[in-house]
Amino acid sequence: MKVDRHSKIVELIGKYQIETQEELAEYLKKAGYHVTQATVSRDIRELKLTKVQADNGRQYYSVMHGKKDFSEKYLRIFRDCFVSMDMAQNILVIKTVSGMAMAVAEALDVLGYHEIVGCVAGDNTIMCAIRSVDDTIILMDKLKKMIAQ
Repeated sequence: MKVDRHSKIVELIGKYQIETQEELAEYLKKAGYHVTQATVSRDIRELKLTKVQADNGRQYYSVMHGKKDFSEKYLRIFRDCFVSMDMAQNILVIKTVSGMAMAVAEALDVLGYHEIVGCVAGDNTIMCAIRSVDDTIILMDKLKKMIAQ
């Protein structure tokens, strides 16, 4: 039961910007999990969830992928190697500096964008399968903002 609940929590925080334990408990209850605030608090600690800042300044829960300095390294790899991007329906095509597509694809995986189903990388091109056309547009906007930082 706990493993299922943890899996659902990771799914929910990937899909929604959940700001509080109470909000997470409500989403879990809607999904059929009867939890207390203490259980949610323990789950957050066990999953090593952290809060990250959204573009609007508000904070929400996120899965911590490795150490924080690794996230900064992956952000730097993405920014330094990114050349351009374009979309074809729900496929995002990212061009990189020659030889860096695999590193940038790994950075995208580690950064954990829930819109991405998977990536295939060549030498300087990445093809990302995105959940929908709308998600492709949303992700492109997120990546543009990340590059501009």
